[in-house]
Amino acid sequence: MKNWTYRLVASLLIGSWASVPLLSADAIPGIGPKGEIRKLHGELQFTEGPTQDDHGNLYFSDIPANRIYKVDAAGVLSVFLEPSNHTNGLMYNRGRLLACEMDGRLVAINVASKDTKVLAAQYNGQRFNAPNDLVVDREGGVYFTDPHFRAPMPLPQEVVAVYYAAADGRVTRLIDDLKAPNGVILSPDEKTLYVVPTLQKQMMAYPVVSPGKLGVGKVLCELQQPEGKDNTGGDGLTIDTNGNLYITSNLGIQIYDPHGKLLGILSFPEQPANCVFGGPDNRTLFVTARTSLYAVAMEAEGHVFPGKME
Repeated sequence: MKNWTYRLVASLLIGSWASVPLLSADAIPGIGPKGEIRKLHGELQFTEGPTQDDHGNLYFSDIPANRIYKVDAAGVLSVFLEPSNHTNGLMYNRGRLLACEMDGRLVAINVASKDTKVLAAQYNGQRFNAPNDLVVDREGGVYFTDPHFRAPMPLPQEVVAVYYAAADGRVTRLIDDLKAPNGVILSPDEKTLYVVPTLQKQMMAYPVVSPGKLGVGKVLCELQQPEGKDNTGGDGLTIDTNGNLYITSNLGIQIYDPHGKLLGILSFPEQPANCVFGGPDNRTLFVTARTSLYAVAMEAEGHVFPGKME
């Protein structure tokens, strides 16, 4: 076993709120983990898109169930919104849940009233394929991916792409040459946009020239591959205050520094789809993995995107 890899016994049965100790291995310096992986909730269908609000409530999507769930600060699970129009990626920002509806829209949901505002529903007169993941910038604009997963066929947009929805409602197509752009996030200084494709091992980085305008992309890194497979990609991702990327993959969460150096891999009993930092000090990594929600204490602190400054 390589010293940067953490493995869990995949066959171990875990109950709700159970804890599973990590196998003995050195923690990644400055990153962790520093505790046990806990299974918070299970027996769901396909979990995705976790995000935390200002009050310690965690929200995540269950795509087949057509729901957004809420876990309050006490750990109680409840249905926040049903139907959700098959939301996938979520990001909390200033009282709203920004959400990718796989039924074709980018929306903002008021967490108090649950009123929904459509931010983007069409491009060139056609609905989007199936918006997947998103990140908000300081100008209030939203970068989001629109691959083919759960999309009608033929694809309404004919291509899979990455878009920018500006705060004034204008939508721009930025990237259309990746096979399946999935996860997306900005660097803490918002000078780089990272895109995680699912059908290639190359993870991409694009310089942000100005909000909604990108320079030429480059390969940040190539994901480690499962034995016997090649060119498998990532799904979702999050980022810490030092700009380290936490990319979900077939092997678990692969952690890379801003220069593309592999720092380690965290494995879970189920294949992770997405992750986010939260908790009182923003040092708990919450992981949506197939039918469950997991959490693990980390040394690293997650970056919080401020959105539009008031």
